[in-house]
Amino acid sequence: MCGLAAIFAFASDAEPVAEAELVAMRQAMTRRGPDGAGLWLSDDGRVGLAHRRLSIIDLSPAAAQPMAFTAPGEAEPRARITYNGEIYNFRALRMELEDQGHVFKTQSDTEVLLHLYHRYGAEMVHRLRGMFALALWDEARQGLLLARDPLGIKPLYYADGGGTLRVASQVKALLAGGGVDSAPSPAGNVGFFLWGSIPEPHTLYRHIHAVEAGSTLWVDGAGVKHLSRFHDIPSVLASGRASCDGDGDLGEALAASVRHHLVADVPVGVFLSAGLDSATIAAHASDVQGAGLDTLTLGFEEYRGRAEDEVPLAEEVAAAYGTRHRTEYVAGRDFRHHLDDLLAAMDQPTIDGVNVYFVARAAARAGLKVALSGLGGDELFAGYDTFRQVPALVGRLGRVPGLSLLGRGLRVVAAPVVAHLASPKAAGLLELGTTYGGAYLLRRGLFMPWELPGVLDGDMAREGWRELEPLVRLEGCVAGLERPRDKVMALEMSFYMRNQLLRDADWAGMAHSLEIRLPLVDAPLLAQVAAMKRGPVKSDMARTPAKALPRAVLDRRKTGFGVPLRQWLAGGTAGGGGERGLRGWARRVHAAQGGWAA
Repeated sequence: MCGLAAIFAFASDAEPVAEAELVAMRQAMTRRGPDGAGLWLSDDGRVGLAHRRLSIIDLSPAAAQPMAFTAPGEAEPRARITYNGEIYNFRALRMELEDQGHVFKTQSDTEVLLHLYHRYGAEMVHRLRGMFALALWDEARQGLLLARDPLGIKPLYYADGGGTLRVASQVKALLAGGGVDSAPSPAGNVGFFLWGSIPEPHTLYRHIHAVEAGSTLWVDGAGVKHLSRFHDIPSVLASGRASCDGDGDLGEALAASVRHHLVADVPVGVFLSAGLDSATIAAHASDVQGAGLDTLTLGFEEYRGRAEDEVPLAEEVAAAYGTRHRTEYVAGRDFRHHLDDLLAAMDQPTIDGVNVYFVARAAARAGLKVALSGLGGDELFAGYDTFRQVPALVGRLGRVPGLSLLGRGLRVVAAPVVAHLASPKAAGLLELGTTYGGAYLLRRGLFMPWELPGVLDGDMAREGWRELEPLVRLEGCVAGLERPRDKVMALEMSFYMRNQLLRDADWAGMAHSLEIRLPLVDAPLLAQVAAMKRGPVKSDMARTPAKALPRAVLDRRKTGFGVPLRQWLAGGTAGGGGERGLRGWARRVHAAQGGWAA
């Protein structure tokens, strides 16, 4: 896991790349890669690549980046890469390439990427299993290839200055260079208050965008940019249902994903809670690792000895599989002590991620560089209540012709009154509850659309809503899908998981130089599950380990991983507008990240 930066002065009249700017971008990401730093500038000053390294695979200096590829018999490199991520099938890919005559100098996955590009060009992305974001300079074509993994685990941002393209793993790194216009993005600011995180490709800044998950972006000397999407979650679900002919072997599919995610030249631990997702991963990982698997549980002092405390059951799982287990408790005083650092590490505003920050801190304190997480299990195996609530709501209200239009009129009249009596969402029940996109916004939304002028400048709120088109995007995500489960899965994976959970795992892990790996967020696993005739649920997943999970875990009612954030906020850290809880926290986070509010 690392941090990357690149600058490409593609216009003929653009200023040459400033080394100081590139270094400033790189240094802003030191915590992403404390093990080394690299820099390359082209002789003509048109392109520069930079890198911060967290050594996970091939720890030797030979695997440092930016890395160059020189074809046999040639004197000058054909390509150079700066890359963030892990390619879990790189050894199999390397063997294929060696059979085709390729010769390698390192044991790194980075070098495999360069050789794959030499053979397959940008189409190499179809052969990769892993999480990745990369910037690759093609010397022969005089162009820069950007690519991001299928499900959007690793971040990649760019800013087009009209003649110069700047690229980095973090928004704050782009800003640190000083060459990016920091004008606010109405869509990004509106998106944050709608969801509690910013939906890609937007950021808080009008001129900074995310390379979208499962996409490549090509920029050449003429400034021609060609975006190509190579993976799309709704399409995978639709094609999987069309081709399914059985239930497949879920156990082997899960075991294979865990095996791939354990590939490393440093120890790999597991985040372990009392939930089925992390327990199942720990069980499969113990099958691979045997004795000595490191597991880690985060507990909260406010929950100690209460039903909400995950620690006792997690420790029971650890004992069942003979892991080397560590438990660390945190409390409100820890939250207050680390709050400034937490907000500084947060690359874009989010109302979540506090628990990941502290469990990653605990893992780093235990000496780990890599940890597996159960993130993604609820999306893949229909664990959230949205899988029941959204279809039920649409099923009841969606059959009534014209109800949405009637509901809008009632909401306009009733919203001010309802806001004093119930949740603001109640006013929009009839208006939004008739379609999957609307019902999902109602369920996952933080502030409702009609509340936005109260938290943002009115003009910004209106412009951002028009630019964002949230209902159009939500409905587009489920178009073509027949099964209610698939519709909710597509929504949860494409919005909540991608824009909030995955982004939180990245910034919170990297705040402590920890790589968080996600065996349940895996494109081949998703394709296999999508092709199973009977969509597997959490209990099916939990029954797959060779050695069964403890009964107390299997029989436990799902509660979700709770964090006493409201208690912590009530202790004096809530911000803005007289609100407490998540809405007050959202205002504080937004302000701390440089957002533009009313």
